[in-house]
Amino acid sequence: MSAIGDQAYLRDVAAEKLPAPAERTGVIGWLRENLLSSPTNIVLTLACIVVIAWVVPPLVRFFLVDAVWSGADRDACLASPLQTQPGACWAFMRIWFSYFVYGFYPLAERWRVDVFFVALAFGIVWLAWLSAPRRDLGGLYFFVVLPILSFVLLHGAPLIGLPVVPTSLWGGILVTVVVATIGMVFSLPLGILLALGRNSEMPVTKAAAVGFIEFVRGVPLITVLFMASVMLPLFVPERFAPDKLVRALIGVALFASAYMAEVVRGGLAAVPRGQYEAARVLGLSYWRMMGLVILPQALRVTLPNIVNTFIGLFKDTTLVFVVGIFDFMRTVEAARADPKWTTPNTTVTAYVFAALFYFVCCYGMSRYARSVEARLTRAGRR
Repeated sequence: MSAIGDQAYLRDVAAEKLPAPAERTGVIGWLRENLLSSPTNIVLTLACIVVIAWVVPPLVRFFLVDAVWSGADRDACLASPLQTQPGACWAFMRIWFSYFVYGFYPLAERWRVDVFFVALAFGIVWLAWLSAPRRDLGGLYFFVVLPILSFVLLHGAPLIGLPVVPTSLWGGILVTVVVATIGMVFSLPLGILLALGRNSEMPVTKAAAVGFIEFVRGVPLITVLFMASVMLPLFVPERFAPDKLVRALIGVALFASAYMAEVVRGGLAAVPRGQYEAARVLGLSYWRMMGLVILPQALRVTLPNIVNTFIGLFKDTTLVFVVGIFDFMRTVEAARADPKWTTPNTTVTAYVFAALFYFVCCYGMSRYARSVEARLTRAGRR
């Protein structure tokens, strides 16, 4: 507002919006803010460009340009007069790919594994898609229908014409996915119960939860797998002894639940005491208070740690090979030792393929968790 004499002038129309400076928007603005915002960042950016220019071209040349894509044996991946330095041996991966996925699963029955993968992916998408319709039915499908369907498909059911396939023939990515999924699905609810037991005011319950958590967390996963594989059958009659894969699943689930219990306990400790008092004032019972007030806040706070535990569990599934189970990494080791394909580049190619598989799965879980965390943060600010 300005005044001249006794007259006052006010703008009755909104001022025209001016465009943001070009150097602050678009690609140039992003570069200035993230890569060139200070002398130190400029030096680091230039150093990264030099490293990328030095590392990336040889990798592209080895894994794509000079790679061998077809062949029937190791001769295709060895040096020849026309190609003195062959690159990655993707022909080896093409020949052995089905073994990496199915292990020794019978060829005529592998469609059952494919159906299992599709059913699992459908359940994960249904639960992970926060805007999906009837996610309550999605939970029922994932935790009740899918386990039964998976058992019938993978193990078999002679009554409906599906021959039994013993778990000794399972292997590869199939075993890795089964072990990781079972471990994740069971470790979270068991971890929540153990965390609640550790915070319980009942001495017996608290002592049992603390003893289990500290004992399991105090030994390596390999030890737990050996105990589950060797000692578990000693507590049941021989004819009721669990299958070798079932023993490993039990060991992995119990091991992961102990670590998950500490993660959840940290989330429970982060919830303000006023929330407990408010729930008691409202007359809520213990389980309703935990289910409706405390646990949702605790799990929201500790979501990154929960996903971190899941990622570690997914990578730790490689340890099941010590009890004679052919997981994905064990099939890679067995395939690369085949004398028909023994070359210097075969091992590198196999390990790079395995690394890409684990990276894609773990990075996908991490990105999804970050998106959920960001969405919950935005919702909490409203």
